Amino acid sequence: MSGPVSPVDVAPGPGDPPVPPPALAPAPDRASVAGPELEVVDGRAADVSGIPVRRVLPRRVRRTIGAWCFVDHMGPTAISPSNPVAVGPHPHIGLATVTWLLHGRQVHRDSLGSEQVLRPGELNLMSAGHGVAHAEESEDHRGELHGVQLWVAQPEHTRHGPPAFAHHADLPVARFGAAEVTVLLGELDGNVSPARTDTPLVGADLALRAGGTVLPLRRDFEHGLVVLAGSVEVGAQVLRPGRLGYLGAGRDELPLRAGEGARVLLLGGEPFADRLVMWWNFVARSRAEIDVARADWQAGADRFGAVATNARRIPAPERPWAAG
Repeated sequence: MSGPVSPVDVAPGPGDPPVPPPALAPAPDRASVAGPELEVVDGRAADVSGIPVRRVLPRRVRRTIGAWCFVDHMGPTAISPSNPVAVGPHPHIGLATVTWLLHGRQVHRDSLGSEQVLRPGELNLMSAGHGVAHAEESEDHRGELHGVQLWVAQPEHTRHGPPAFAHHADLPVARFGAAEVTVLLGELDGNVSPARTDTPLVGADLALRAGGTVLPLRRDFEHGLVVLAGSVEVGAQVLRPGRLGYLGAGRDELPLRAGEGARVLLLGGEPFADRLVMWWNFVARSRAEIDVARADWQAGADRFGAVATNARRIPAPERPWAAG
């Protein structure tokens, strides 16, 4: 599931004057550096079309991990025909959406004509490029919804290109100690995902049994951990859901230990060179680009197309820098 990003996540671009965060920011950010092992950054509670999420990226102290620029841990929450997921059509530019479910089912529809049911263990990847719109719905599904929505910032050579969508039902799985590792994007120790990547990165789901695991890492990548269920020990630190554990770069391996079962996302990549300006559902390099994309969406321009759904189209909010 993807949904609108609160204006609190705006980042000024080069040459832009500072933008104060709106008064609606629900909680202050704080980060603690827990010795040499792990920088722990608090996420914040948010709501996307009635679905509770814990947003752990971006935060003011940690904007990106490689090209990964957004992580919403959604649920777990009960859904039913009377309490469905219904994220109406909304636009994206300059990013790829990555949707991964632990429990539940939902239907992706986009302005390319894609209609795809997503189930646990499968991956939906939509590259926005110059512009695309999509909707996410649970329709008649009943049960628990639990998963994660991630964005990957597109580099200069693809962010102005055409949009694309792909569904991957067969992803590589490897074992490292007490972990069964599914490689969502990129490569981990020779296990390569079939999903498209525009920059060097890795995204992997770690299903941990009780015991220890040592994961091989690329020294030139910075890495981070997001716990989706249970808890995991990183050296002397314990990481639980609702926080991001940032590991930095320069590591060949990562020892982990779980006292009981846990699910953890490993995210990594080459540090992203460009300064990003993120607002609502747009990833750009300047406010001017966002202004144009917002105007196009509000005007119903062909740039974003139409989504075949009865769900309500989501209008863009006002930009903080345009107020007054």
